[in-house]
Amino acid sequence: MTRSTALPKDKVSQLPQSQVWSSCRTDVEVREQLEPPRRSTLRLLMHSAVMFGREFCYAAEGAFATPVLLSVGLPSSLYSLVWLTSPILGFILQPVVGSASDYSRSRWGRRRPYILTLGVLMVLGMTLFLNGDAVVTATIKDRKQRHIWGVLITVFGVIVFDFSADFIDSPIKAYLFDVCSHQDKEKALHFHALLTGLGGAAGYLTGAIDWKNTFLGTFLGSEYQVIYVFAAINFTIFLIVHLSSIPEIPFGQNVEFQKFCLLQNNAHSYGSIESPADGHCNPNFYKPSSLSVMGKLDDNSQITCMKPSEEEVLRHITLKSLIKALFSMPSHYRFLCVSHLIGWTAFLSTMLFFTDFTGQVVYHGNPYADHNSTSYIIYERGVEIGCWGLCINAIFSAVYSYFQKVLLPQIGLKGTYFVGYFLFGLGTGLIALFPNVLSTLVLCTAFGVMSSTLYTVPFNLIAEYHRKEEIEKVNGGKASNEGRGKGIDCAALTAMVQLAQILVGAGIGALVNLAGTVKVVVVASSAISLFGCCFVGLFVQCDP
Repeated sequence: MTRSTALPKDKVSQLPQSQVWSSCRTDVEVREQLEPPRRSTLRLLMHSAVMFGREFCYAAEGAFATPVLLSVGLPSSLYSLVWLTSPILGFILQPVVGSASDYSRSRWGRRRPYILTLGVLMVLGMTLFLNGDAVVTATIKDRKQRHIWGVLITVFGVIVFDFSADFIDSPIKAYLFDVCSHQDKEKALHFHALLTGLGGAAGYLTGAIDWKNTFLGTFLGSEYQVIYVFAAINFTIFLIVHLSSIPEIPFGQNVEFQKFCLLQNNAHSYGSIESPADGHCNPNFYKPSSLSVMGKLDDNSQITCMKPSEEEVLRHITLKSLIKALFSMPSHYRFLCVSHLIGWTAFLSTMLFFTDFTGQVVYHGNPYADHNSTSYIIYERGVEIGCWGLCINAIFSAVYSYFQKVLLPQIGLKGTYFVGYFLFGLGTGLIALFPNVLSTLVLCTAFGVMSSTLYTVPFNLIAEYHRKEEIEKVNGGKASNEGRGKGIDCAALTAMVQLAQILVGAGIGALVNLAGTVKVVVVASSAISLFGCCFVGLFVQCDP
């Protein structure tokens, strides 16, 4: 049962600081108390550091997953199944974990336990797919058994890594929204995009180096092991920095009260992975039953204090309530999710097939020719140039994330969203019309615009929606996000990435077979992106 007790106002001052809203007298003051403290640039960079490590690992997967899978003898009929398994799992589980993290009771906070778990799984998956074949070869003598176990371990590693790397983005964004002020959220999201671009560029450049003839290649055994060591150390260090960046408050109180405690106890345990010490924001504290009541106290007012029951918390994460929350999502959230799905479908359609496009269409090579033939050598050269194009994409994504700061005050979030989709649609369309080396590499900058847009603007819009709804709630209105937390909203957005992967994995291959040329990929990507422009212009809201 929920326990409640009424305290006269003159008794409130006698309670410990962690049990009262000591200075809330007006709606303006309540709003100021609810806003987390401003974070230093260093803290925001520390929080964003994990994006550099994650994207470095993503680049390693993009560069080596296909060669590794082919080298262990994976049948071509099962190849698409590998890339479909991870997004299907993510699409099903992402909202569930997002909702659960909203009510996590870990002493580390609500988000960091999930981030740490997924980070460990990322390293495990990368370990298996880059080292599994070498371990199997060294330990199993029977050739047939070695082939079977090599395929199984490598495929399992790719699936675990891809799943975890996609999944981890949602709790990272929710963690940011929980502990940062509105101004810092926008700044930190730009840092996220900047370090994502730099991480991808560093990963692709590291993968482009021929490590076989170096000291590290000789010492570690192969270039796969060299890349693994760089990626694993890189990600582990930046994950620790991220988890130590900004403290969280353990769940046990109203979410708004957590923000109040972060403000009141900001100096305590700052930057530590541990939660604030005992006596500060005790999970068994009392909370005001209504923010609007707290903002309008008079001399005869009373504060009604409640302790949330275990049943009340668990009720929020049942499957029934989760499905209801997803289907009852306000229209502006739903339209944002749809636009995010359109954008990622267009982006992934090009990115997953780009190196093949440069090899076949730009360089006129043949991937099915004999490996010592001129056609195949030309194709390999095209693939290398395609990797440089992806590196240009990553670098320009970092540059554009900074340029967004100049663009946002001029055209707003919706305008920036529209421009990202339009430039990507225009760029891919021109690549399809003029498939030569120079124009293709130059137009890869449009990929960077789209990448930076997808990583920042939708989450900025989510933050804006929640900020306005919190203000409405403080002013006594009914918030449209009642019953949902930021975790499930971020998870819903991130789940669109998995759904886009499913659509691309299931559809683009069939489209290429139907058209008989990989050129249809960039044409389809351009059309989808330009359709996304229209959808953003008509349906996405910036002021719900």
